[in-house]
Amino acid sequence: MKNFALILMSLLMVCCTKDDEVKAATVQEAGKTLVVYYSYTGNCQQIVESLTAQIEADVMRIEPADKTQKYEANNYAIGTALLNAIKAAPNDAASYPAIDPVSITDLSQYQNIIIVTPLWWSQMAAIMQTYLFNYSAQMAGKHVALIVSSHSSGISGVVTDAKRLIPDCTWMGDALWINASNHSNRASLIQNWLPTLNFAEKQTTMNKMYITIDGQTQAVTLVDNQATKTLVEKLQQAPVTVTLNSSGGFEIWGALGFSLPTSNEQINAQPGDVILYNGSNICIFYGTNSWSYTRLGKIDGLSESELRTFLKAGESNITVTLSLSSGTTAVNSVRSEATENDAYYSLSGQCIENPTHGIYIKNGKKVIL
Repeated sequence: MKNFALILMSLLMVCCTKDDEVKAATVQEAGKTLVVYYSYTGNCQQIVESLTAQIEADVMRIEPADKTQKYEANNYAIGTALLNAIKAAPNDAASYPAIDPVSITDLSQYQNIIIVTPLWWSQMAAIMQTYLFNYSAQMAGKHVALIVSSHSSGISGVVTDAKRLIPDCTWMGDALWINASNHSNRASLIQNWLPTLNFAEKQTTMNKMYITIDGQTQAVTLVDNQATKTLVEKLQQAPVTVTLNSSGGFEIWGALGFSLPTSNEQINAQPGDVILYNGSNICIFYGTNSWSYTRLGKIDGLSESELRTFLKAGESNITVTLSLSSGTTAVNSVRSEATENDAYYSLSGQCIENPTHGIYIKNGKKVIL
């Protein structure tokens, strides 16, 4: 009897694990997601923690510039005054309270944005309204979802504020309302809500490029614009090798040998940034510079000193190869041979002869055993 109970428990655990993995994989197969939140009492932070335990997403917290304000003081006088100022002139940037500089200023790499905000007296918290007002243009065309935290008030006013502030987005589905009575059940509420959302599909273009210098290869995370789409199409035909030279004490740069579409803007380039200059030149930064550029991407995970070494800072005639292959054992394509189609690969690209329970790649798709 004991053995039967143990077997039954094991089967239940396997089934639950598979269900959880399938739900997570469903969301992660969609486009890249950003969770933006503001939390005054800590409730929204707890909601975000429960949300990001279930999906893969980058997270950014919005903070007011003035952190001494007690919005509920004097019978909510301060918070009400901030909201009234916005209502009086909603199209005037001066009506919105100042916030700290945000950690992510370029939203082009995200297809989905989930906003988590508290309700202030039937309206969206003024601090979150500032962020959405400032970044509304970058959210045009994005898939956006909304989670609202309140004590007991309904959230229709917050939904109205969100639609006013982000008029050109695609709403993924209905907003999720988490209040004092169900906050403790937020994880299950989120779990039931996520499948109702219409997440944007994963980008059809690749979002990684690789730079090789002297046999060393580093990954570049590409932004989503017409320049990178055209560059990827070029690299799908063959890798591109260019000769770059150090310049200005902050970059290596040179001609690509072909032109890409431009979407120039004033950019404060930082170490690791990969930039298009004048439509036909590539610049890779190990320092900083401000100019009118088109952003291409950023080298992943290297410090400034490591970048200087990798990019051969200060040298001339540096041979740089751009490609879509890392040169590792990762699975980048599926071949047609029957023996290889029958093989299982780990998520890191290693062939597994006798796979056990877990998530694998077979025929180019994720499978769960």
